[in-house]
Formats: sequence, C-alpha cells, structure tokens
Amino acid sequence: MFQDTTLIDLSVGIEDGAASEPDPASIDRMGHREGAEWLAQNLQAMGKDVEADDFPDGTALAWEEITAITHTATHMDAPYHYGAESEEKPARTIDEVPLEWGLGEAVVLDMRHLDAGAEIGVDDLQEALDELDHDLSEGEIVLIQTGADELWGTAAYLTDFPGMGAEATTWLVEQGIKVIGTDAYGFDKPFLEMGARFEETGDTEELWPAHLAGREKEYCQIEKMANLDDLPRKTNVPLVAFPIVVEDGSAGWVRPVAVIEDDEADETEGGTA
Repeated sequence: MFQDTTLIDLSVGIEDGAASEPDPASIDRMGHREGAEWLAQNLQAMGKDVEADDFPDGTALAWEEITAITHTATHMDAPYHYGAESEEKPARTIDEVPLEWGLGEAVVLDMRHLDAGAEIGVDDLQEALDELDHDLSEGEIVLIQTGADELWGTAAYLTDFPGMGAEATTWLVEQGIKVIGTDAYGFDKPFLEMGARFEETGDTEELWPAHLAGREKEYCQIEKMANLDDLPRKTNVPLVAFPIVVEDGSAGWVRPVAVIEDDEADETEGGTA
C-alpha cells in the first residue's frame, strides 16, 4: 500500500537535557552489560541460577528510563490541557481524542514573514489561504509554519516565533478544523511577550489566549513540529498524527508523518516542484 510513497517526519524527538526545552527530559540509559546483570538478578529472585556472564558475550538487553513531561518534544495537546470544560462539557483528555482527528489532509500556512512575538490574526490566516488559492474543508489539519524549527537546539527556540491569537484559533475551529499544528515551541506567543502585554494592559486575556480559546471551541494542537519545508506542496498533504495514549493525560507525544507519492517527492528533490 505504501511501497511507492515517501514518509516525511515532521517531529522532533525526546532528547536528554535539550536546550530548547524549559523542562528538559532526562534519559537514564542502561547498557547491554547492565541489562544482563539486571535480568540475571530478576531470574535469581525467581530462584533461577543465572549469572550475567551466562548471556552470550555477557551482555543482554539495553533500555532507557525517561523522565519527561507529556509536553516534551512534538506532542498533541488535548482539550483538557486548556481547561476542565470545553463547549460546556467535560474536556476530553488525550486518551479520549478521536483517532480520526489525527488522520487527514493538511494545509501549511506560511507565517515566516511575521516578527517574533507577533500575534497571528484571522487576516493573516486568510491572506495565507488566498496565496494558496485554498478554501478550508471540515476535517483538514492546519499547520502553522513559523520557521522556528530551524532554531531547535538553541535557547532562541523558546522566544523567537509568532504565536496564534484567540480570534484566529476560534476562526479555524469554526471552519471545521479539529487539529492545528505549529513548528514553534508554543501555540501562543512566547511567554515573555504574553507577560509583557499583561503587565502593560492588565488584561487577563493576554495570557495564553489561543490555548484558552479551546474552552469555548474544542480542538487539539500539535506543538514543536519540524521539517515543513521538506513537504513538496502546502495543500492536500496526507498526514498521520496519532498521539500516544496517556491515561487522563493533558497531552501525548506524537510523531506526525506526511505520506507523499514517490514521483512527487522526486520532483521536489530535483527542484522542479
């Protein structure tokens, strides 16, 4: 079924101590020798006479113990992340989000011309759609391209990007969009920008407005995407983005993958697309 397709990974992974994470993950790695010792200890506890040296070459299985929040790396936020209720009903946790929401055709809206800290408005979205000569359809997945993924691995990744506003977010959901992604650290404007606007105005609606719009209009967002430039086109991009199931979770790690026909991918690599 997929033998004539190219898969484009649109995610960043979980990294130990990543500079682009305010709450970086830690990864404790167990090597193959340690794995043999641990497995031997478990078998000994079961009454079996097994030593680590009894494994071939004295080594066995390697694995990792990860300490990370569910909002580390590329992840999907569930409606529950925004508040206890959405559309006057209990907000769905990530294990309750329909799989259908993460499968569809994506459209990429280019916001790379906006300054860091700018708020993306409805006019910005409509202008990007006009440039693509594209009308949104119910069930499409909208991806906001800021170019911030090029800063991954640096502290600037946390601060140098435009973010969605409440009106723009609500407008997309009203068009039938259930999943909105961004290649930036956050869906809203950077933390410092929101804090500065709140200090200046005293308006509580300056604090995470795009997130909190999900209390009125149900949707999910994917944060920390990457490689949107690798896509051969910006509309009708087949996309698979299923979050991992976390019981009662506010988010789940996700690996969005675009499925592109090989002939189209070849044209892009050759610079003709």
